[in-house]
Order: sequence, then structure tokens, then C-alpha cells
Amino acid sequence: MHHQDIQATLTISLLAAYADSHKHDREREQIRQIAESLASSSGIDLPALYQDVLFKRTSLKNAAASLESEPARQLAYEMAVCVCEADGSTSAQEQAFLTELREALGLAPGLAEQALAQTDALAQAPLDVAADADIDSDAADSQRRASTLSREAIDGKILRAAITNGAIELLPESLSTMAIIPLQMRLVYQIGQSYGYQLDRGHIRDFLATIGVGMTSQYLEQAGRKLLGGLLGKAGKGILGGLGKQAVSSGMSFAATYALGHVANQYYAGGRTLSTQMLKDAYAHVLQDGRRLHSQYLPDMQAQARTLDAGKLLAMVRGQTGQP
Repeated sequence: MHHQDIQATLTISLLAAYADSHKHDREREQIRQIAESLASSSGIDLPALYQDVLFKRTSLKNAAASLESEPARQLAYEMAVCVCEADGSTSAQEQAFLTELREALGLAPGLAEQALAQTDALAQAPLDVAADADIDSDAADSQRRASTLSREAIDGKILRAAITNGAIELLPESLSTMAIIPLQMRLVYQIGQSYGYQLDRGHIRDFLATIGVGMTSQYLEQAGRKLLGGLLGKAGKGILGGLGKQAVSSGMSFAATYALGHVANQYYAGGRTLSTQMLKDAYAHVLQDGRRLHSQYLPDMQAQARTLDAGKLLAMVRGQTGQP
């Protein structure tokens, strides 16, 4: 993509992030930090772009007009849809924003509806799915009766989830990145369930927010790194298909999933007694461990990424095939 296309797409993504006026101040601060962190890896003045969006010195119409090709317009729309859906739902304000964006981009209704349908399928993926494919049925029944998984089983589950999300990070499509969040939520759900806690999406979103993992900001950072690294929107790949040439971040998805799983295990194993600050400190510490382990497991991520296609990824998120 050209520099102008990248800047316009990032502008639209930031406008989407602020389309909902009820977004928590904590998430807004994370978005600001992401704009600053991504600035070092691009020739775009992202902090200035962020300020333009925040103080309404730019408009959706102008950003959309800067995108000349249909693939660039479609990618910008897909990213905006994912930003709005990242927390699992879209508000009336976000729905109005997406309608205005589709019209400004001049997209055919069918293309827009396809992006919305696929993103909805990812965002609303079930939390409660069958036991891991690599655990036989007798062992799974025994685990359900015992409720709590062994430490080895949980460690293995966390590592497999981290590798899977690291593999998804290697894919070149904006919607593939959207799959990472529901898989992280399912991991937390399964860990909590193993200690006897029946969690819902609200509980899990609160847990993620407590440790500092904002869903909208996480998607923005993951997709933004891909976009700035030239990986997003590779021609001829289509939605949710294909393998990028290389990772364009420092294994963010692997490390974040690894840390999230281990902190969730500490939290629910300890009867949910850890304070907010203890959870944040634990997450920051284990995140560094995950970053150090990334290179060790990168070959596993690359191998898994080569096997992913549209059908398999969607089935995985819906719980219809082997789970992390």
C-alpha cells in the first residue's frame, strides 16, 4: 500500500475507535499509547494523526476520499468493522459510523455485509466448547468430574493457545487478527471453569481490562503493526486466507496470550483474591517471559500458520475443530 493509503486507513481505524463516545478512559489512554509506540516503526506521524482525530481536525469523508483503489477501501472498511466489534458488540453510534463509512467509501453492499457477517461470527464465538482434541474422551470425562485440570494440562493449554494466536498473527488479513481476541477469551473461560467458576463475557472483559488488556486497543496494535509492516492487504489472498512472509511484530500475540493464560491461572487458582495491582504486575512480568519464549516457538507458529485457511480458522473460533 502507498503511504497515503496507510495514513488514511489508520485515520479511519482511529475514528472507528472513537465512534463510541462511551469508551472507557482507560481504553482511550491505551489507544494514545499505541499511536506513540507505532510511530517509531513508520514514516507516519501517528501522534499527530491521533491528535487530529481526537480534536476532530480530520473527517471520515476526507480520509475515505484519500483511498483510490477498491482493495484499499475494502481493507479500511474491514479494519474499521473489526475495531468496532473488538469488544464483542457494536453500539448504535458505531453502527451509524460504519454505515457512513460504507457510503463514503462507495463500497458495494455485498462486500460490506460479508465483512460484517464474518466479524460477527468471530466476535460472537462461543466460550463453552468441547474438550481439547488432543485429550481422549475418557481423560476429558475424568477431568470434568475432577473439575480442576492438572498444572501440566493447564500449562500445555496455555502454550498451545499462545502458539495458535502467534500463528494467526502471521496471516495477512485484517479479519484474521480479529480471531485472536475470542480465542484469548475462551482460554480465560476454560481456565476459570477448571477451578469451578462459570464465567460470562462480561466477567472476562472485566478481567482483561483489570490487567490492562483492552480489546479495541489490542486489535488496533496488532493490525496496525501488520499494516505498517506491509503485511496487511496482500493481493490475491482474500479474507482470512494465506500466510504472510514474516512476522511484523515482536510476537505480541504469542506473548500476550501466554501472559494472559498464566495470570488467569494464578487468579482463579487463588480464589480470585489477587488485587488489581498484583494482577497488573503479574501480567507485566509474565509478558516478558512470553517475549523471550517467542523465538523458541516461532517455527511451531510458522508451521501452524501454513495450515490455516478461511474455513479452518472460522471453525476453530466457533469450537468446531481442534482447540488451542
